[in-house]
Amino acid sequence: MPNLVKVAYGQTGKSKKTNALGMRQMQQRAYDARTAQYLLIKAPPASGKSRALMFIALDKLKNQGIKKAIVAVPEKSIGASFSSTKLTEQGFYSDWTVNPKYNLCTSGSDTSKVKTFLEFLESNEQILICTHATLRFAFVGLDEKKLNNTLIAIDEFHHVSADGDNRLGEVMKGIMAKSNAHIVAMTGSYFRGDSVPVLLPEDEAKFRTVTYNYYEQLNGYEFLKSLGIGYHFYTGKYFKKQPDREMSALEEILDENKKTIIHIPSVNSAESSREKIEEVGHIIDALGVLDYQDEETGVLYVKSKRSGKVLKIADLVNDNPKSRDKISAYLRDIQSADAIDIIIALGMAKEGFDWPYCEHALTIGYRGSLTEIIQIIGRATRDSDNKTHAQFTNLIAQPEADTDDVKVAVNNMLKAITASLLMEQVLAPNFKFKLKNDDDDEKDDTENTIRIRGFKLPSSQRAKDIIERDLNDLKARILQNDKMLKAMPGNVEPEVINTILIPKIIREVYPDLSNDDVEAVRQHVVVDSVIKNSIIEEQGGKKFVRMASSFVNIDDIHIDLIDAVNPFQKAFEILSKSVTKQVLKLIDEHIQSIKIDMTEEEAMLLWPTIKEWIGRTGEAPNIRAHDPKEKRMAEAIIFLRELKRQRLMVNCKLNGE
Repeated sequence: MPNLVKVAYGQTGKSKKTNALGMRQMQQRAYDARTAQYLLIKAPPASGKSRALMFIALDKLKNQGIKKAIVAVPEKSIGASFSSTKLTEQGFYSDWTVNPKYNLCTSGSDTSKVKTFLEFLESNEQILICTHATLRFAFVGLDEKKLNNTLIAIDEFHHVSADGDNRLGEVMKGIMAKSNAHIVAMTGSYFRGDSVPVLLPEDEAKFRTVTYNYYEQLNGYEFLKSLGIGYHFYTGKYFKKQPDREMSALEEILDENKKTIIHIPSVNSAESSREKIEEVGHIIDALGVLDYQDEETGVLYVKSKRSGKVLKIADLVNDNPKSRDKISAYLRDIQSADAIDIIIALGMAKEGFDWPYCEHALTIGYRGSLTEIIQIIGRATRDSDNKTHAQFTNLIAQPEADTDDVKVAVNNMLKAITASLLMEQVLAPNFKFKLKNDDDDEKDDTENTIRIRGFKLPSSQRAKDIIERDLNDLKARILQNDKMLKAMPGNVEPEVINTILIPKIIREVYPDLSNDDVEAVRQHVVVDSVIKNSIIEEQGGKKFVRMASSFVNIDDIHIDLIDAVNPFQKAFEILSKSVTKQVLKLIDEHIQSIKIDMTEEEAMLLWPTIKEWIGRTGEAPNIRAHDPKEKRMAEAIIFLRELKRQRLMVNCKLNGE
């Protein structure tokens, strides 16, 4: 199956060039905002966030009255990104030096690490590295004033939540409310993938934001020039031979000549066999025959059944501490593309994992979170001289009509597909939209400037910040909103989606916005989505954009015209290209079932009539029929199927299955 999204880049080398202080493009942008007390850095994997933090932290320690810097990362392996670094060799005025005693991303008990954390606060040392967990544990009973004049840096900030049950979120609220500490928050995506905001609006408004997007980074690379995103569907088990096929879905997708990270399904997911160690064995069997495992490094040497060459494989699924430590240490010290061929992982090798030579991120199973998708794609988008193309592939189980969890499967698939659509927005160049007036001087407009008649501009700084930094995250929330999923496949007119549904969701996400600013943000969401999902052509010195099946001169675009177009229709165009008619039928039935107003009594009364209809016509009643009686019978069938599934799920839960 061809890629749903393929984006090519200019290879300008700009994002990798350094200035006189040794800073890359993103790092310089972040450093320019170094005096902010609360700083949020939104930049993709491999853009250099860890070193950007070093530059900022050293400036705060030496020039801004900050006495200590604490860096918290989600897992121990990521702590290596913040180890001692000689920044002076590239022009900076100071080196980043971490006392090994205060690098708590090592083996050891939580109790001992908390004790060392508290000792650090009373010592003369300036820098400490720890995990999010250690930070949370250390704050139990800690007076926040102990963090006065301290910098707290949170890597992968999307782990924070405004939910009262999120301990890291509570820690952040306490620090902001009860101390003068500075905070640097870093993330590849500010969107959590659930309905809970990262910060409350009043806290979020205190942060100065630096945004560096995927397009800027990839367009400025030296070697990598294209990225593909594809979805493939299978039946049965992904590692078993497919019906009417010569091989398994995994074998069809996996290219042993590409440096690949394979993420197997979560053991709690429907796609998993529940035996994670056995799944690794199935993957190895699909590749060839295990020759031996190196006792010193933990690398598996597998002889390929296709080519006969020996493949070097790293197993990060085996959670035996001794085995895991060996292979993790080996991967940290990789210096060439030949060192490893394939990495098999479960929960690891996502956030902060650095393997520059990776060409293909192969993910098995549904991923409903945009953040997780971005993080996994980031494993393959490091710039390296061994590749010109990076690939993300999601291998997904095709839901079957007789499974009791088809509703969950369909919802997850919708989320995965719509999130992939959003990635195209993230990976495309940014357009700048302005209000068009006949007397405007447009000489300073760039080729990415589009002027629109009737366009509303934001009136507050808050709305401007949302438009400039959070538009993609906001679109992710809109795309994954239940009401929007029901509306998008042609069930609701575009004008209703654009002028009623979208502003309602914006108000839910940003309750502090005025009505005028809600409208300004709404227009930017719709315009940005419509334009980026359209084809732009240039003819005779004029640009045209395809809107509602016809080309419109960009000079003639007005907001009323754009409001008449479904901004997210392409999500369902992608969906229709990606799955079979049977799967589309299941999705359609699920969406229809949500809208059906029927009682079980009415459905049972209709059942004899339905059986008579099928016996007479040889076909089931059609939900799209013009005859209201036939349509109602079709609704009854869908209603009863959904009722059966719900009862099966309840019975399974009661029986502990």
